Amino acid sequence: MIVAFSVAPSGSDPDGGVSEAVADAVRIVRESGLPNRTDSMFTTLEGEWDEVMDVVKRATEAVGRHGNRVSLVLKADIRPGRTGEMQGKLDRLEAALDQQP
Repeated sequence: MIVAFSVAPSGSDPDGGVSEAVADAVRIVRESGLPNRTDSMFTTLEGEWDEVMDVVKRATEAVGRHGNRVSLVLKADIRPGRTGEMQGKLDRLEAALDQQP
């Protein structure tokens, strides 16, 4: 399964800065050992249901320590028996783009 999620505190910093809270969440993802990628909008990770959801939960709890409210957006691609799909999906897209005139 692939999960893309975004987690941020709300109600904590009057200037709207969330970098430290998000860094705490991303640190948990990276330390999980699961394949992952972070961009400006989402963190994506791949693994089995229980291990992925555990990481999302721990990342959300870490962000929660920075304020009294947390926003979590999550999207999942659930394909039992498939692995390596974070890169595999991109490889298939690039191949399709290469075939177009």
